[in-house]
Amino acid sequence: MKVHFISIGGSVMHQLAIALKNKGYQVTGTDDEIFEPARTNLIDNGLLPASMGWNPDMITADLDAVILGMHAKADNPELLKASSLGLKIYSFPEYIYQESITKTRVVVGGSHGKTTTTSMIMHVLRQRELQFDYLVGARLEGFDQSVKVTEAPVIVCEGDEYPASVLEKRPKFHFLFPHIAIITGIAWDHINVFPTFEIYLEQFRIYIDKIEKGGILIYNESDTQLKALVESHRRSDIRYQPYGVPQHKIEEGVTEVTIEGATAALKVFGDHNLLNLHAAWYACKELGVDPEQFVAAISNFTGAAKRLELLGSGPSVNIYRDFAHAPSKVKATIEAVKQQYPQRTLFAVLELHTYSSLNEAFMSEYKGAMDQADHGVVFYSKHALEIKRMPDLPENKVVEGFAKPGLKVFHDKAQLWEWLQAQDYAHASLLLMSSGNYDGLDMAGLAAKITGK
Repeated sequence: MKVHFISIGGSVMHQLAIALKNKGYQVTGTDDEIFEPARTNLIDNGLLPASMGWNPDMITADLDAVILGMHAKADNPELLKASSLGLKIYSFPEYIYQESITKTRVVVGGSHGKTTTTSMIMHVLRQRELQFDYLVGARLEGFDQSVKVTEAPVIVCEGDEYPASVLEKRPKFHFLFPHIAIITGIAWDHINVFPTFEIYLEQFRIYIDKIEKGGILIYNESDTQLKALVESHRRSDIRYQPYGVPQHKIEEGVTEVTIEGATAALKVFGDHNLLNLHAAWYACKELGVDPEQFVAAISNFTGAAKRLELLGSGPSVNIYRDFAHAPSKVKATIEAVKQQYPQRTLFAVLELHTYSSLNEAFMSEYKGAMDQADHGVVFYSKHALEIKRMPDLPENKVVEGFAKPGLKVFHDKAQLWEWLQAQDYAHASLLLMSSGNYDGLDMAGLAAKITGK
């Protein structure tokens, strides 16, 4: 197979390129900019383009497939030539499906918890030494890459609802056709793509329609929006498996879970992680894992990167970093930390960084999200607004939207840094939530200073 990537430097695109090279395919690719860690990964695998920019001469009639990344525009010269030659052009998920037609496909969809649930399934299958391919959106301990494509009989995929490519505007998870489908929950997001909640909701109805005949839908029945959708959109040719928070207890900051009579202490915590775990269990059960095997494996799962990741700890303080940015994710993450350490003061610091979270019209969606925090802080960079070509976000609209008494709002990183260093973290939890990097602030250094390590 001879495959060419347009926008090979994408965070997941370059991982697929490496996976296909490892499979023995002839792989080429181009991009107009490539950043770390993609650059080093491509160099290490001999796939870094000789020069930056687009090169239509690389588009030849003998290519078996052209894979188009989200970064490429509709007038990309390589794309135009590939179209003129009548070559097969795939978005990332369309190509993943081509590589997995003969496999059992497990797809994890939902507005939140996708990465963690996918990672949990992968972790258990690996612990059981079962052969499987995968596609996940974050670094996971024990896995060298975030994409693997081999001759394995199973593939586990994180199913994103964001558009597949510049040519294919439908969500990525519409192209994966699962046998085992999961929906973790539904909360409006990506308002730049789905301007109304009903349009967003429709994507999940379509996802349910894409489940292979005879397949199963595993869904979070504690999510009222999701439960209502499933109950109003039933299929007679698939099975349904609802789930909720499983049986568990918390003692001295440690959560112990019980699944069908099998019990073990966990290294992760919070109702949202327990929900993710329960969804992962039902998927693993479909793949032949029994309760004792599942619980034994999941007991040493430490989480995906930036999902309640412990940055530092001391005798009476823990500092966590989390990817949370959407309202439902922020609320769940804050509640998880407060539930685990109810006697500690909780400092919750959220960076608004995505198109949705920086949109004034979206602020009301955050109402109540930070209620469980003792000290709530929201930071957003004027630079982020400029890069996204978005209008200014008035501070008072943020305060009104969150409706959190005493909420502090910063858009100057120096002021945020000064505030963070001035707080008393004795008997406290510090939760740093962002899909960005706080405009370059050294949060790992802050954690080291607080803990003295």
